[in-house]
Amino acid sequence: MLEFLGNLLWGKVLIALLIFVGVGFTLASRFVQFRYFGRMFRILSASQAFKKDKHGHLSSFQALLLSVAGRVGGGNIAGVAVAITLGGPGAIFWMWVVGMMGMATSFLECTLAQTFKQAEPDGTYRGGPAHYIARGLGKRWIWLAGLYSILLLITFGFGFTALQSYAVATSVGDAFGVPVYYTGIGLAMIVGIIIFGGVKRIARVAEILVPIMAGGYLLLAFVVLGMNLEQIPAVITLIVKSAFGLEPVVGGGIGAAILMGVKRGLFSNEAGLGSAPNVAAVAYVPHPANQGVVQAFSVFIDTLIICSATAFIILLSGIYDPAGASDVEGVALTQAALADHIGEWGRSFVSVALFLFGFSTILYNYYLGENSLNFFSTENQNLFNGFRVVIIGLVCWGATTDLSTVFGFADVTMGLLALVNLIALIGLMKPGLRIMRDFDEQIAQGYDQPVFDAKRFKDMDLDAAAWEIEPEDLERIAGKTAKAPAESLS
Repeated sequence: MLEFLGNLLWGKVLIALLIFVGVGFTLASRFVQFRYFGRMFRILSASQAFKKDKHGHLSSFQALLLSVAGRVGGGNIAGVAVAITLGGPGAIFWMWVVGMMGMATSFLECTLAQTFKQAEPDGTYRGGPAHYIARGLGKRWIWLAGLYSILLLITFGFGFTALQSYAVATSVGDAFGVPVYYTGIGLAMIVGIIIFGGVKRIARVAEILVPIMAGGYLLLAFVVLGMNLEQIPAVITLIVKSAFGLEPVVGGGIGAAILMGVKRGLFSNEAGLGSAPNVAAVAYVPHPANQGVVQAFSVFIDTLIICSATAFIILLSGIYDPAGASDVEGVALTQAALADHIGEWGRSFVSVALFLFGFSTILYNYYLGENSLNFFSTENQNLFNGFRVVIIGLVCWGATTDLSTVFGFADVTMGLLALVNLIALIGLMKPGLRIMRDFDEQIAQGYDQPVFDAKRFKDMDLDAAAWEIEPEDLERIAGKTAKAPAESLS
């Protein structure tokens, strides 16, 4: 039954809806992900992205790293290998296409999450699909927001936390011979220390961990590319030709290439699932669309960069056989391909990368679970502490247990989670476009950093306290704009 429901959701319903929302918003927004592509990179060099906010808010850059910590996981290593095995090299081309469409979807859902976020007494923000469903769609739909929160808690807070622990423990065991229960205990202790510090401590860990894990993996991928420069044009040609059935052997054919590329792109970058908006809402930004742009960049990092790195490592090796003669697949294919390039230590490197990716995802999953509880209660600290204890227990249990049934159940609940979010995105596409056009207009008028005036959007039931622009930002923005004094910006 779980397999039937999972195949129905992920094989037909969700792929159609995800493509509809991605392509639909891309066209309606006049290709926002391409129009503001340069602005995505600017966040990495802007001093405001790295500043230590004296008001206690998380920065836009911290929220970006936190979302990358969740998007980048085992799917970037094992999932890409499966896509190539079943769909051939052409699956990578369709993965790229879906990734670019997913950037628009992520812009929409994360802009909405910022718009409808609410301020917390400790100086942080909370938000996500449950909040934009309840505020954006109206009180009649608050039951749907509650359903979303329950599904988020079950899927990410419970199910995927145990699954990531299992993946980390088994990977370490295979590579280094460490018993899974030792890894589970050690992992649980580290996770406990971090999550009891709240979202700010999680963000600080992500600031350190994400650049190390993603940067290290990409550095090795660049080394592999450098060792095989003369073969790169041929591999790119193979990917493009296979995507359109122009190669004699393309895995399972052009249909399999499209299906596997679409699924890999959608599942890896999580655009449309509603998970990333929970993180996007925690940042302080002068305008909600600014964080939408940043989170679109997160999809670019996940799919267009890291997934592509894995694909080139595999396709440039002598291990991958387009005819399917090799029995090596999944993470073993990535390990074998890397070993073919740099020696046997490449297998251990993949295991270490999986460990770091899985660990960061556990922290991300915890935060999603905490945010789902926050929708129902913001003041019951016993509830949150109890949840943290449960997470520590799940990390220990998951490391030592066969989780095939748990995975099947979580796959279905994640499908339902995505279904709820996509329905909400379709209903809120007009408000999302309205916020984007406000951003566009200010850019066109010469504002370097657009400012969101919540008073102009009173009909949208926004939390005014969440949109108090900081005085120093008003001064900074006023100094950089050519058309308006600080008073008009406030």
